[in-house]
Amino acid sequence: MSVSSFQAACQRGDFLITAEVCPPKGTNPAAMLRQAAHLRGRVHAVNVTDGSRAVLRMSSWAAAYLLQQHGLEPICQLACRDRNRIALQADLMGIATLGIRNLLALTGDPVKAGDHPHARPVFDLESVRLLHLIQQLNQGMDSEHRPLPDGASQFFTGAALDPQSPSWSGLQQRFEKKLKAGAQFFQTQLITDFDRLEKFMTQVAAGCERPILAGIFLLKSAKNAAFINRAVPGASIPQHLIDRLAAATDPLDEGITIAAEHIQQARSLCQGIHLMAVRREDLIPKILDRAGIPPLSGASPN
Repeated sequence: MSVSSFQAACQRGDFLITAEVCPPKGTNPAAMLRQAAHLRGRVHAVNVTDGSRAVLRMSSWAAAYLLQQHGLEPICQLACRDRNRIALQADLMGIATLGIRNLLALTGDPVKAGDHPHARPVFDLESVRLLHLIQQLNQGMDSEHRPLPDGASQFFTGAALDPQSPSWSGLQQRFEKKLKAGAQFFQTQLITDFDRLEKFMTQVAAGCERPILAGIFLLKSAKNAAFINRAVPGASIPQHLIDRLAAATDPLDEGITIAAEHIQQARSLCQGIHLMAVRREDLIPKILDRAGIPPLSGASPN
């Protein structure tokens, strides 16, 4: 079975770099493609969100296909919030047919967090059961254990985790369940507490033999950091970082420095990083440069 270039990098033990891209809020992908072009040669894959924060955007698989057509390796997020198991399987078969191999299986943010608070959530499955379902499709079976006569999928599937979760036992249990359900890599939520990340890596994830990518966020200002705390489920930007941004003469540049520092801390703990810059993907090369992370081996200049 052939593997995606991202899967190959995982299996080689490379230090992995991914970056998050939001699909357009409409039908014109030009801005998304323009921002994503800055990532070529600097990241192993571009992670395409699926209704992040329950905000309406183009479907993740359509955006992932467009990025793939422009020479970027996608990781397609798939959330359970808006689909039942029939729709999830239909989308998964479509994603596989489009040649998209990398997935991130998510439960999905609550509807009330987003811009359609009166929409009806589905949550027929959650992320662990979605991982099981994807394994079945990879084995040529649907969720009812019936064969797929027109071909199995070949997904390389990851899952999310939050090392800063207030429930340590809950974090351990969810991590172990996702491992058993077939997660091949893990992407963390935004990390600011690296002592907590180190504890997770040494006490929970040690020996799991799965790449873990630490979530690194570009904080653009003190106001932006406060918004993240207010609007992003589970996020917690500490006050000392907010104060540092507020005192800076150039808050955006200070945010770049903070992100670079966080990359350096994560590099000693994890096999990779997942960068979130939210409509400033053009700054990711600068963040990586400041963190001392060179272009990928063999990458050609933009």
